[in-house]
Amino acid sequence: MAFSWFAQGAVSAAGDGSSAEPGASVAARPGPGDRRQLEAVVFDWGGTLTPFHDVDLLDLWRMAALEISPGDADEITAILAGLEAAWWHSRDDSDGLSGNGAAGGMTGAVAELLAAASARLGVDVAAAVLRATSRRDLTAWTPHTVCDPEALLLLHLVRARGLLVGLLTNTRWPRLWHERLLERDGLLDLFHARVYTSDLPFDKPHPIAFQAVLDALGLADPSRVLFVGDRVRTDIRGARAAGMRTVLVADGGAGRRPGGPEPTDAVIGRLGQLLEVLDVLGAAPPGTPPPR
Repeated sequence: MAFSWFAQGAVSAAGDGSSAEPGASVAARPGPGDRRQLEAVVFDWGGTLTPFHDVDLLDLWRMAALEISPGDADEITAILAGLEAAWWHSRDDSDGLSGNGAAGGMTGAVAELLAAASARLGVDVAAAVLRATSRRDLTAWTPHTVCDPEALLLLHLVRARGLLVGLLTNTRWPRLWHERLLERDGLLDLFHARVYTSDLPFDKPHPIAFQAVLDALGLADPSRVLFVGDRVRTDIRGARAAGMRTVLVADGGAGRRPGGPEPTDAVIGRLGQLLEVLDVLGAAPPGTPPPR
């Protein structure tokens, strides 16, 4: 039991009507059509590799406002936060499928939000955000961005099975911001590919978002990819529609949903229980070289 610290909680076959409680793991048994070995595991970020927090990062807007005009920081912060709320609401209403030409002119890219903010204030808000993220301390966001205590070792152990490791996260923030946080936590170089929807015209659950991470990993067969996320609509349903296998992290945050079981390969109560799922799904044993 070398990894027994991961195995707190029961493991049962999916489809038996049981629901996942924190600390429990529900894993599907491989069926006749599930024999192809996994090549990659792709993770969501917020709520999956980090604890779930249903909050706005208002501090970022305040820091950008201080870069723009310290004397007007309160007013500028309120304007930027209002623009962000309206922009994010428009993306939620579209189920991530809006893309270019959507109602209201939203493209789904963070550049659109920053352009709208720049037009509203008459200054380059994008430049102010980049200055804020590069010059100022990130500790204001630490409670909302620090990685799960199990994440670092888990990623090493997933890689040790010869699996490629990817990241795909819905975000409004620039790549630089995320990569500084991943580097801070020692995760950055553990991913073979990192995809942020702020660089794309679509969010999850749009298939283009999932195709982007497949392309970044150099893979063609989505059925050999396992997606791990905490949101049913954007992560689980989106990945399944794209042809991937899925694991729902239902740890008491966004992954907790009333009603019957979701159509997913596994439900885990803690991120570290993913190793059990890899065993059940027939992933290669530790020490296996990567597929390329």
